[in-house]
Amino acid sequence: MLKISTWNINGVKARLENLVQWLKDSNPDIVCLQEIKSVDEAFPRGEIESLGYNVETHGQKGFNGVALLSKLRPDEVSRGLPGDETDEQSRFIEGVFTIGPQAIRVVSLYLPNGNPVETEKYPYKLRWMERLKRHAAERLKLEEPLILAGDYNVIPEPVDCADPALWANDALFLPQTRAAFQDIENIGLVDALRAVNGDAKVYTFWDYQAGAWQKNNGIRIDHLLLSPEAADRLVTVEVEKHVRAWEKPSDHVPVTGTFNF
Repeated sequence: MLKISTWNINGVKARLENLVQWLKDSNPDIVCLQEIKSVDEAFPRGEIESLGYNVETHGQKGFNGVALLSKLRPDEVSRGLPGDETDEQSRFIEGVFTIGPQAIRVVSLYLPNGNPVETEKYPYKLRWMERLKRHAAERLKLEEPLILAGDYNVIPEPVDCADPALWANDALFLPQTRAAFQDIENIGLVDALRAVNGDAKVYTFWDYQAGAWQKNNGIRIDHLLLSPEAADRLVTVEVEKHVRAWEKPSDHVPVTGTFNF
């Protein structure tokens, strides 16, 4: 079995103690981190490597940043989402790993938030989603297990938020955003959690404000999208909600898929 997790850590240095504890407890094989908020040189590699993980980062100072932590040494790693050479934001890292005769491709992505909608941030979000769709479509041609894991900043359906009215005008839930996410799925990708949990109300993010965690006023924006070859190997998906109750938590929790590799 292979455990692949995604977690928006919301600052790796601020959350390092929690990250180390979670790695020990959950023992995932591959971890996709987002919002590490660290340049590559300052990433706390030592503490993580001491637990047996290889560390690959694509960081930037103070914002964004993604990483792959893996017990398997990657065969290759690429950084940055293709399609726009002017895009300097660190939001995408892709690794290829070998398990026996099988190569699997794992992406950690941090899709733009898009708020405020009336600014350039929202068109950037939609352009980024279009680039992701084109890149994923190219990868699907390889007919290999592909896991696109990360903070998509998309609430796909009303069931994915406790209070849809609260998010009606937010970039995460606008009809155009949801349609763009559906377009990405429609190229042949499977929403891992929905594949195993049906229409269950499950959230992955609770805001720090207004007692959202205590009231379970959450949203589901952290997703694992799978190629058919990965979906065939999917056993279960767990939202590790208990981590949100720890001291100094991220506002996101890990989402872990278990695969039969």
